[in-house]
Amino acid sequence: MNVLIVGANGFTGRHILNSLIDKEEYRLFGCSLHDDIQPADGYEFLKIDICHEDQLEAAFKWVKPDVVINTSALSVPDYCETHHGEADEINTMAVEHIAQLCNEYDCRFIHLSTDFVFDGKTDRLYTEIDQPNPVNYYGITKWHGEQAIEKVCQNYAIVRVVVVYGKPLPGQHSNILQLVASKLRKGETIRVVSDQWRTPTYVGDIANGVEKLMHHPNNGIYHICGKDCLSVADIAYRVADLLQLDSSLIQPVTTEVMNEATPRPAFSGLSIEKAKQELGYNPMSLEEGIVKTFME
Repeated sequence: MNVLIVGANGFTGRHILNSLIDKEEYRLFGCSLHDDIQPADGYEFLKIDICHEDQLEAAFKWVKPDVVINTSALSVPDYCETHHGEADEINTMAVEHIAQLCNEYDCRFIHLSTDFVFDGKTDRLYTEIDQPNPVNYYGITKWHGEQAIEKVCQNYAIVRVVVVYGKPLPGQHSNILQLVASKLRKGETIRVVSDQWRTPTYVGDIANGVEKLMHHPNNGIYHICGKDCLSVADIAYRVADLLQLDSSLIQPVTTEVMNEATPRPAFSGLSIEKAKQELGYNPMSLEEGIVKTFME
């Protein structure tokens, strides 16, 4: 099976690539805008810009994929809010073109999306059938990408993830758990929002869920995230407790006090019941994920 991972330099993309690299049934290809950050045996790497249709088409022609996994995105909400054209190009238009090429090459398209397609005006976990209503431009572009896939693609799975964490690889940015631990270890205070709720996701669980969806016969949206729903402040406290760091340095504040430049949903926890029932998806707890991230 030829597998093309788009965004293979990114945090989630590289973890997916590494999770498949030793499995003989896959012939792996990774692609990214920049040179390979961690060259290794077991896959081939392409340097392409997915916003250039001719480069994407050349990649498909060379790889002849059976599965395409798109982990690339412009995913910083504040940046998307002030760079609409760039966000549209990467999060919507390039996604639609990949979907069209997947049809042309008769391959399965697995696309990573986000909890930020929802407005957060609820007190229960969102399911896959709930209506998106994003509150920022990042969420809008990701939702439009989802809609393009559903309209264009004949064989697909849309994977919504939330607050992805895990151990960064060389050349990668840290995530929220790493940021919290780093500041606390330096004795620095950190402000974290206390009234925004999420279902944080260990990156290894995403890799497992994506592999299951590679072989799953159904089209649709799947929530592949963690089993625990808690506030961002509670996530920080869990990190401090498990790593035995000074939790008094954590300063929980409300969204109003935080005064973020870009609005974010107050509650965007996602239900994983569909993934559990259809895929046998069973993610680890946040505590287990913290141990995997920092202690193994």
